Amino acid sequence: MTSRDIRQSFLDFFKSKDHTVVSSAPVIPHGDPTLLFTNAGMNQFKDVFLGIGTRDYKRATDTQKCIRVSGKHNDLEEVGVDTYHHTFFEMLGNWSFGDYYKNEAIEWAWELLTKVWQLDSNRLHATVYRTDDEAYNMWKKYLPESRIHRFDEKDNFWEMGETGPCGPCSEIHFDRTPDMSGGPLVNAGVPDVIEIWNLVFIQYNRKPNGELEPLASTHVDTGMGFERICAVIQNKSSNYDTDIFMPLINKIEELSRRTYNGGLDDKDSIAMRVIADHIRTLTFAIADGALPSNEGRGYVLRRILRRGARFARNLGFNEPMMYKLIPILIKNFGDIFPEIKNNYEVITKIVKAEEESFLQTLERGLLKFDELSINTHSISGADAFLLYDTFGFPLDLTQLIARERNLSVDTIEFEKYMTEQKNRSRLSRKNQSMESDLPDTDAHSYFVGYTTYQTQANILFIKDNLIVTDITPFYTESGGQVSDTGKLVVDGISYDVIDMKKKGNAIFHILDRDIDTKSKIAYLEIDINRRKRIMRNHSATHLLHEALNEVLGSHIKQAGSLVAPDYLRFDFNHFEKPSSEQLKTIEDIANSKIFNNVKVDIEEIELNVAQKNPKIKMFFGDKYGERVRVVTMDPKYSMELCGGTHVSDTAEIGMLKIISESSIAAGVRRIEAITGDNIVNYISSLNNDLTNKQIEVEQLNSKLKHIEGELSSIKINNLSDQLSTKISEIKSSGLKILIEKLNNLSIDDMRELADIVRNKVISNSIILLIGINSDKVHLVCAVTDDLKVKYPAGKLVSRAAEIVGGKGGGKPHLATAGGKDIENVDAIVSNFEKILQEF
Repeated sequence: MTSRDIRQSFLDFFKSKDHTVVSSAPVIPHGDPTLLFTNAGMNQFKDVFLGIGTRDYKRATDTQKCIRVSGKHNDLEEVGVDTYHHTFFEMLGNWSFGDYYKNEAIEWAWELLTKVWQLDSNRLHATVYRTDDEAYNMWKKYLPESRIHRFDEKDNFWEMGETGPCGPCSEIHFDRTPDMSGGPLVNAGVPDVIEIWNLVFIQYNRKPNGELEPLASTHVDTGMGFERICAVIQNKSSNYDTDIFMPLINKIEELSRRTYNGGLDDKDSIAMRVIADHIRTLTFAIADGALPSNEGRGYVLRRILRRGARFARNLGFNEPMMYKLIPILIKNFGDIFPEIKNNYEVITKIVKAEEESFLQTLERGLLKFDELSINTHSISGADAFLLYDTFGFPLDLTQLIARERNLSVDTIEFEKYMTEQKNRSRLSRKNQSMESDLPDTDAHSYFVGYTTYQTQANILFIKDNLIVTDITPFYTESGGQVSDTGKLVVDGISYDVIDMKKKGNAIFHILDRDIDTKSKIAYLEIDINRRKRIMRNHSATHLLHEALNEVLGSHIKQAGSLVAPDYLRFDFNHFEKPSSEQLKTIEDIANSKIFNNVKVDIEEIELNVAQKNPKIKMFFGDKYGERVRVVTMDPKYSMELCGGTHVSDTAEIGMLKIISESSIAAGVRRIEAITGDNIVNYISSLNNDLTNKQIEVEQLNSKLKHIEGELSSIKINNLSDQLSTKISEIKSSGLKILIEKLNNLSIDDMRELADIVRNKVISNSIILLIGINSDKVHLVCAVTDDLKVKYPAGKLVSRAAEIVGGKGGGKPHLATAGGKDIENVDAIVSNFEKILQEF
């Protein structure tokens, strides 16, 4: 059987047993900051086992993508050295949520292995927990007691964590020894007798005091290593010899012109196994949204890639090669996991760029390693840190090279240097946060500023220039959004609130000077105009994020942000500089949502409900409470967890303008943008630049005209809505006459505005617009089609122009005029109905 046949037969078998076939969850855990990567099949059902979630089925089966490279489950060092450990693997599983239990799980496992796959039953061993007589007796139906083994907690008792759901498990092992004498080798960690399936019986809840209490419902959670079972069925002694890995290894042989013999001591074979394994991890992780970086899961991926690049160098490669293996993965797995096919171009570019970046420093790093290893048996922690900090060598890469040369590495000293660096980093950020300097208090404050901008509040705590109240409309810096400023009034004395900080449950207002009062009441008012600018920028950040995803790719993830009143900053992971055309498209997409007046809906829901909606963006590492705010700007476009403040309608943003794009770190780029009235200030700054930088005059004028044109269009559209509304509100059985004075509009803009309004109101209306620019009066008259014969616009506006010493004319439906006598403008308003009576 091919690996494809084996996977499908597993799913088909359990489908025939009334299991629902579910898709694999991403390897990036959705909304679970306790995990760097999905490392077991049960991760996507964790909420069910914890009793906080449900599914609309009681039985499920799947193949789950898993990565184990950190923490408790870390197989990195064994990868390539042995035959069965991997950083990425598939976990075949079947699940019962309060439905069937031990009997069916064991019966069906036996049926699949011996009847469907026809494995030699004489080579199968089962293990059970030492006190699990129930499972032991069930296995006696299928196996002699000599091949049923009891083990303690370490091997046969599964726990999700220190507390929570847990229970005994029963493992199935396959004996590969020639004479089937592998009984003593069960759970010995040798490939001759290998575990192929683990049946977990979840029946207890571990309480904080260690006590086990029976669950109301029992569950089954099984996991079968896909790569291992393929090796067994295909009669291979190594997982790498199966059709899962051999296409990759054959390609590496072709590229390197070296031979793979499969030996555990053969350096070329080890290198090929490592590269074949690591490119799988990188491909699937990047497809699901992770990117190599300097922290968290991104750093893990960077370690894996650099480890692979080092082994590629051992095969003679001095240029990127791992990215050339990705088409093999697409061919063999793209139809099963379409995400890698859909993201092929992005994955390839990222892997190639990371390889190129590391190879630039690898040679220098190796020369430095040679220098450091002269006349020594150990690489000091200081030197290992130098290789890490200067040449980008992860510790495990240094250890790998050291092992090749029979050297040790002082990891304890290395960790000391790492800790010192982290402390220096914290110290450099200390001035950005006063939390450690804030006094302790039991006061409990509540933020009411989503809907309230000013309020009276009870004073709970005062010290120097710090004051805590029971409620506050002031937002405290969080999620990239800066704190509000404003004023606080006590005893009739006004203080400026210059910053906000939070410690525990207390929200501190930081004033411009010390306060000394016995009063128990304060009046709080935020700077509303400043808040509105912040709201515009925060909502625009959400739109910008989605536009970046649409143009640059679904791999784009927020890597930091700043939402201030005067501008917004958005950092994101990306492997190359966006072109000017791409930036223009990103800007246009965001502005299209702004100009379309999209309603901004904000809903507070349970976190576990939000986690089940794949459309909702939530960021790894963010701390969320049990209830979260979902900010939605068109459910098909932007849905994001966010505690910040936002506009109620995207039209309030006015417009978004990208003012800069740059690189701030390897693989991380930054966009800065402005919105609303800040664009006017931007135009002003461009004008100032014009006087100082004559060489850029044409370019800046082009930008200026473009932005002014867009602003003018926005202004005219907004005015047309307002004027149309005014006409509709006129209560008259006869003519509807609207006379409106306008400032700072050109005669062309007034003509366009009048025509738009005329077309909106359709009938029975006459519009006269009066504009004053400098020392001139501009008049525009528009008449709906049903009135233009009786009240021709040209004659009306000409008659009105006479009052201000001017003249004009035009067509019956739309006409313009001008005059110089500004002081007579009011006379036009008071006499216009008399002019109409003349007709």
